[in-house]
Amino acid sequence: MIFDYETLKFIWLLLIGALFIGFAVMGGVDLGACALMPFIGKTDDERRIVLNCIGPTWEGNQVWLVTAAGAIFAAWPLVYATAFSTLYVALLLVLIPLILRPPGLDFRSKLPSARWRTFWDCCISITGFLPAFLFGVVFGNLFIGIPFYYDKNMVSHPSGDLFSLLTPFTLLFGVCSLSILLLQASLFLQHKTDGVINERIRKTVRSFGLLFLVSFIVAWIWTLTRIEGYQLFSISDVNESVIPYSKQVIQGLSYWSNNYERYPLGYLAPILCVGFVIIAFILSIVRWSRTAFVSNSLAIACLIIAALFTLYPFILPSVSFPNHSLTIWDATSSKLTLTWMLWATLILLPIVLGYTGWVIRVMRGKVTAIPETGSY
Repeated sequence: MIFDYETLKFIWLLLIGALFIGFAVMGGVDLGACALMPFIGKTDDERRIVLNCIGPTWEGNQVWLVTAAGAIFAAWPLVYATAFSTLYVALLLVLIPLILRPPGLDFRSKLPSARWRTFWDCCISITGFLPAFLFGVVFGNLFIGIPFYYDKNMVSHPSGDLFSLLTPFTLLFGVCSLSILLLQASLFLQHKTDGVINERIRKTVRSFGLLFLVSFIVAWIWTLTRIEGYQLFSISDVNESVIPYSKQVIQGLSYWSNNYERYPLGYLAPILCVGFVIIAFILSIVRWSRTAFVSNSLAIACLIIAALFTLYPFILPSVSFPNHSLTIWDATSSKLTLTWMLWATLILLPIVLGYTGWVIRVMRGKVTAIPETGSY
């Protein structure tokens, strides 16, 4: 199987998108559950039930994010270098909570002190809320454009700060990201628990489902109608290596709707996203929690597909110098690198998916209150 360079570039857009979908679906459960744990669990036993629901799988779920970051480093090195320099503080605020979560889950049950456990419960909750919100803020900034440019040596230079990334538009994306992940966690916990805590979780499904629908619809319409988008005006042969600043990019109001005008089927992604969330909400009410979780997982997949479709072919637009924006055509590694990585992915990804499915199957069933013997 041999693909030309242009096809390989597009394939890696799909693969990296799939990795982020995997993390949002699986890792989103962990982020949401950690965030909700102090509020859903009114007693220590109830909080332990929430943590024990994600205890066997949260470490494996983080591999999706690690793999996605590694894939970006190898397939889109310019994106990796530019994003981690320009968005350094924002990504550090995401990384610190992810680092804090393991000791939080491990240490909270080491002492019986209520003050000790309350402290770690607050830390665990922050490790869920902050990344879930900031992922959306970072994604929202992609539609506005990231403040960076390249010099003649292709060294990126940030031209903004953390506060320039926080606008009403990007904060709305943060709310959208946070609400869909809290909804995902609520549906998972509804499936894994019973009794009083289950009833309490079912009420959160309604709140987060409505919050997501409102924030997503407003954010999507705002993006397509009120935000200056980017359009690739000219570029050299995309089947060859392309220097990023050699292309021509133009900006204009409603340019983010161009892909929808060319390919109207693209409207299916955001429409299905809304539809799957509504279906998940209804299924939760009738207590079909497993099917509701699957439906919301499909909504998350449609959400990410809609975002990638809207941005295409841009990966990292530059608000400072639009011609320096990174696209899938000029931000990639060599053809040989992409080819070898593709073979490795085709061999290893089925193994990872098979193992993940096996773990989920083994750990199926309800989580109930048990004597305190575990770490969580």
